[in-house]
Amino acid sequence: MTPIDVSIVIPTRNRVQSLARLLRSLDLMEIPDALRTEALFADNGSTDETGRFLLEEQKKPRKFLLRVLQEMRRGKANAVNRCLQESEGKIISIIDDDVVVHPQWLVRHLECYDLAAFDALQGRILPGVDPEGRPADLERLYQYNIPLVDYGNQIREIKGLLATNISLKREVFEKAGFYNPSLGAGASGFGEDTEYSARIRKAGFKIGYTPHAVVYHELDPGRYGRAYNRRIHYLKGFSRSLSRRDSIPFRVVPNLLASCIRYGLYRTSGQGEKAYKTEGRIMRYWGYLIGKAGSCLRRDSGQSD
Repeated sequence: MTPIDVSIVIPTRNRVQSLARLLRSLDLMEIPDALRTEALFADNGSTDETGRFLLEEQKKPRKFLLRVLQEMRRGKANAVNRCLQESEGKIISIIDDDVVVHPQWLVRHLECYDLAAFDALQGRILPGVDPEGRPADLERLYQYNIPLVDYGNQIREIKGLLATNISLKREVFEKAGFYNPSLGAGASGFGEDTEYSARIRKAGFKIGYTPHAVVYHELDPGRYGRAYNRRIHYLKGFSRSLSRRDSIPFRVVPNLLASCIRYGLYRTSGQGEKAYKTEGRIMRYWGYLIGKAGSCLRRDSGQSD
């Protein structure tokens, strides 16, 4: 059997309509005739029509092999890990289930490995459209609360990955290992990519950014606004508390207090965007403190037992 060249990993849960849009874009992407490609979808316990939809799509002829996996252990990291375990490609790409890919997305990822000495790559993430097909209003882009990555138009080295649009060589996965299942969506909420990126760098690999491998993140009205912004930043701080040891008296608390002052100034001076982003920072520092406090309480409780 001909070896697989590229494995595309897609963890998913309860986003059947988003999956339909993603699959349409994958069907339109450029795949060289000689490039053996597989797309692995890990259904992470969906309760909508995701499972049935994927099984029906698996029957259709495609330029790539579509594989459907079931991962009942809750959490995006578990779903990604299941795909990594089953993948066969020399290059592994990981994307979210709520993006669509540019037709040249895959070939641009592969091209960058020939152009630069990187072992893992972050692609560009741009705003897409909402369920009604309406594009983003660039004046209020920050209010959509979607992950965006745009580090400019040049290929360059970076420190971290956001697995909404990444790729890596198989040897990176073989040395860095699996994602931490205690982090990320369905577990702590966030932090799995930051922790995994640190392990990649510690293993001696270089991470790069390519602006040419583009995905478009859908706009979800359920994410819009301050309430969601506060919640996700709280979870980011909480998740960070599980894997990092920032100085509370010399870094976290001073930054929290400074952010509170800035927030008040921005609100009173009518600087809405700055106030919005600063409110997120406040919640991130607060989430970190709550996470660390919880860890201390659990540790003390364990010691008293």
